[in-house]
Amino acid sequence: RPLLPLLLLGTLALAQPRDLSPAGAQCLEHECFAVFWASRPFSGASEGCERGGGHLMTVRSTVAEEAISLLLQNREGRLWLGLSLSPSLSCTEPRQRLRGFRWVTGDRSTDYTNWAPSGRRCNERCVTVSRELRWEERRCDEAADGFLCQYSYGGSCPRLAAPQGVLVTYATPFGARGTEFLALPPRSVASVPDFRLELRCDDGDGAGPRWGRDIPGAWPCELAGGGCAGTCGEERGLPRCSCPEGAVLGADRRGCRSPCEGAHCEDIDDCASEPGPCEQKCVNTKGGFECQCHSGYRMVDGHCQRQPPCWKTPCQQRCEELPDGYRCSCDPGYAVDPLDETLCRLHCNTTECPAVCGAGENCECPEGFLLDEDELCVDVDECDSGHCEFNCTNTPGSFQCHCPHGLQLVGIDCVSVLDGNDEGAFSGDFEPVPHTPVPSRPPPKAEQLHPGVLVGIAAGALLSLLALLALGFHLARKRCRSHGSMDYKYSGPHEKELGLQPVPSAQK
Repeated sequence: RPLLPLLLLGTLALAQPRDLSPAGAQCLEHECFAVFWASRPFSGASEGCERGGGHLMTVRSTVAEEAISLLLQNREGRLWLGLSLSPSLSCTEPRQRLRGFRWVTGDRSTDYTNWAPSGRRCNERCVTVSRELRWEERRCDEAADGFLCQYSYGGSCPRLAAPQGVLVTYATPFGARGTEFLALPPRSVASVPDFRLELRCDDGDGAGPRWGRDIPGAWPCELAGGGCAGTCGEERGLPRCSCPEGAVLGADRRGCRSPCEGAHCEDIDDCASEPGPCEQKCVNTKGGFECQCHSGYRMVDGHCQRQPPCWKTPCQQRCEELPDGYRCSCDPGYAVDPLDETLCRLHCNTTECPAVCGAGENCECPEGFLLDEDELCVDVDECDSGHCEFNCTNTPGSFQCHCPHGLQLVGIDCVSVLDGNDEGAFSGDFEPVPHTPVPSRPPPKAEQLHPGVLVGIAAGALLSLLALLALGFHLARKRCRSHGSMDYKYSGPHEKELGLQPVPSAQK
């Protein structure tokens, strides 16, 4: 009796199809993508891809997105992608580009995402894609409507060039069949009934995948050149391959090889000859040599030419050639970064500029500007926020503070010239008074002063004290004046020629 559940489990496993054919496939030079419409959880979908030598699809660029669009063909349903939440996380991280997920290949690199709007979610550790191409988080143990697989290769065989009306049917190693493939991965098979021919895409002998068959020699020349690496022709009514001068046919009678292959031939260092075969640098290779150029030069039509100043410069956007070098410049809407002349930053020299918007990204404005609903960058008037103590001039993206007569600007504050740390730093009509040295002389002899003279000295000292107090009171009133209904605005062309005129506070 204990064996009965195990026997039933084995029967169910055998009843499930082990090999599932894709409903559609698209192949590029190094990758194939396939869609399988079969209701399975994430783990079952992953196993289905691995049986064909691939994995669940990673969508790292718009090229992969276009492949999905072709595979879905507007069919409704949700398909598993190769994204699962990192084991160290229990909830998604919406602020991250992949939201805490990682590809089934174990990495997180991508140039593309297309998430459906959602906040932080927990216990939803896998991702599906729909006809709208939006990515959505789902529980991994739920069954999706199907899954997308990806198969990667080092190279591929091209579509066979066949005469008009000759049908060629292809079968891939992961089960896809059809007649419209443009590239076929290794181990694919091509059937040509009209020629009673079946070809196989082999990895080849280091030259990349090629179409071939077990029987040596050429097949009909009108089908992909008879499979010849050289040229295909007829001899006594039969197709035959031939190789260019200096090469001989290989064992399969279709490929070409060097006559020294398999023999004991010693390579000659062509670069050691005098004079050398190259203008600047010579690199010896097996059976030949390669000419290269020194740094600052590049190869043009077999000759080394000096590179222009802007060749491979670090400029972020544009480069202007100068007689003595180059200068970095920027596209419209940008200006050279004052901290790094090779970089560009957003710039606007008017009160309004169009925002810079990327495809699928948020629009950006220069510093000191705000984005409005019409995607315009509008200058922020800092003077309305009272950044300056006295007069303020708004500029595109910034502002300037000005001080009234007798005060100097330190940062955005106006300080009295008498309180400044730098002696002689004056503004307005005040000018520093030069120091006049007084010649030394011996002190006068002590004499007894008349009482009337003492009274005059005391009266003079009192008047001097009163004058100093009046001057101090006048200066204090200038510095601590009220910010009432009147202010002063700079009207002169130079700082030392400041003219003051009363203006209402609203014009500050």
